Amino acid sequence: MSTEVPDLPFDDGQLARAVVDLSAVRDNVRALAGHAPGAAVMAVVKADGYGHGMLPVARAALAGGATWLGTAVPAEALALRAGGIAPEDARVLTWLAAPGAPFDRLVATGVDVGVAAPWALDEVAAGARAAGVPARVHLKVDTGLGRSGIMPADLPDVVRRAAALEAEGVLRVVGVMSHLACADEPGHPSIGLQATAFDGAVRTVEDAGLGLEVRHLANSAAVLTDPRLHHDLVRPGVAVYGHSPVPQLGAPGDFGLRGAMTLQARLTTVKDVPAGHGVSYGHHYTTSQDTRLGVVPLGYADGIQRHASGGAVGVGGPVGVGGARVLRVAGRVCMDQFVVDLGPGATERAGDVVTLFGASDGVDRGAVVPNAEDWARAAGTISYEIVTGIGARAPRVYTGLEAVTPTREEGQR
Repeated sequence: MSTEVPDLPFDDGQLARAVVDLSAVRDNVRALAGHAPGAAVMAVVKADGYGHGMLPVARAALAGGATWLGTAVPAEALALRAGGIAPEDARVLTWLAAPGAPFDRLVATGVDVGVAAPWALDEVAAGARAAGVPARVHLKVDTGLGRSGIMPADLPDVVRRAAALEAEGVLRVVGVMSHLACADEPGHPSIGLQATAFDGAVRTVEDAGLGLEVRHLANSAAVLTDPRLHHDLVRPGVAVYGHSPVPQLGAPGDFGLRGAMTLQARLTTVKDVPAGHGVSYGHHYTTSQDTRLGVVPLGYADGIQRHASGGAVGVGGPVGVGGARVLRVAGRVCMDQFVVDLGPGATERAGDVVTLFGASDGVDRGAVVPNAEDWARAAGTISYEIVTGIGARAPRVYTGLEAVTPTREEGQR
């Protein structure tokens, strides 16, 4: 796959930026739809679009063929509607709420609501009465994840109450949903058990005479690896942004995906130091020869994980330098900066641009641009945490898909 680095000038005084390619989001959604040809696609845009910017990526996902948008909390769903994504543009679903949530506003703006506990059904109904329109409800069932969701033993009572409220005209049960615990481990026995439990939950709802529009269970990993779980609607998250949810099985390009975010910074200091010079807190890296060091102005306050430190404490997160080589973090990642050992005779100067990660299949495959999974491995985490953690000091800059590029106000975070 291509590993081109965005060729855009930095704004004056800008130290770092996250360049988001909206055409990549569009194309990733198209690719995911191809993996689940019998299902509609809900692009999950929670957590500010996995750190990419919720409204811009939502529009790009719709341009790629998504017909649903998924959010975790009510404020995210309401922000999509306030940002101009109308009910005729996309169905929007939110599924994580506490008692007292603004169900009246959600219903009034045409947001579907996930009901994950018995208490929520009556609160949604109250919100619908206040809004004066019926609520669209998805019953979220705990089929084995052990997180939010109605326990199967409680489902018959919830369904009876839902049927009564539907007869009253205050809500419609339009969906049944659940979430998988181990979809990123294809073949794990829990997957089959959850699939069976999900089928049972659907039967319970349908036997009560509730007419479902959608049944949805598949996350990114299931979309790519298990067609039997696709049902009517799939809910890809991290794959929308071009990252493999099953890196042990394939890199992004193997699934027709490419990373949408490129994180770049400008070197602020480049200096020569002698052999035996300690680098960063604790001196966990010491230069082995006379060399040249470069300071990268990103740190753990910006989402560059301290666990990606290098030297005696780890392998170090990878950094693409000069478009031709990959270096590792030298020593501890600090709050605002980290260091790379550029090597003796290096030609880099202060102001030169380095790339922490971008669209590639990873350094293990010979890429000179690392990807988010490379950083995840260095930090002992997952690519999801890498991209969602990038902070506001790296402003989002959007490229591609001019028709859905946000205004300056929308692009600011």
